[in-house]
Amino acid sequence: MEITLTKGQASDTVAFCRADGSGDSFDFPKKGPTPHDAFHYFVERELGMAKGFWGLVASGVEPGAIQQLAADAGHASAKRAQVPHASIVELIQAERLVECFEAESWSGASDDEGIVAMAESGWASSHVPVPLGVQNRIPAIREQLREFEQRWHELAIGGSIELAWEE
Repeated sequence: MEITLTKGQASDTVAFCRADGSGDSFDFPKKGPTPHDAFHYFVERELGMAKGFWGLVASGVEPGAIQQLAADAGHASAKRAQVPHASIVELIQAERLVECFEAESWSGASDDEGIVAMAESGWASSHVPVPLGVQNRIPAIREQLREFEQRWHELAIGGSIELAWEE
C-alpha cells in the first residue's frame, strides 16, 4: 500500500492506495510537529503489526471506521477501558507507544528506557500485553522517526512524503 502524507497549515492530508487499487484520503488535524499517522507507520512497521492502524487500513478497513471498531471491541477510551477483544490488541499497543513517541517529539527529551516505562504504564491501563521484542526495537523506531521528522520539518506546505506499507 502506498501512503502519501501532505503537509498542510492546520491539518495534514493522508492518502493511501491499497494493492487492489482502492484507497482514499482524509485530513488529520495537527497534534504536533509530526503527523500522528507517521508515528503509527514507523511503530507498526518496525514491530511487524499486521493489525495496527495501517495494517487494518491495508486489509480493507476504512480509516474512519477504526475508532468505532475499537469501541465495539471493548476499548471505547482509556477511562472506560476493559479487556479488549483480541482483534484490536495490536491497535491499542501501537496507539499507546505512538503517544509516547509523540510526547517525546513535543518535549524533545527522553530516552529508550523512558519511552518503554511510559508505554508499559499505558499498556497496563489499557489491559494489553507489552508487544514482544519492543525494548529491542525502540532505537530503530526512534532513528526512523528522527529521519522522517527532519524531512517533514524541511518540507514546504503542500509538499508530500510517500511511504510504502508491506501488506
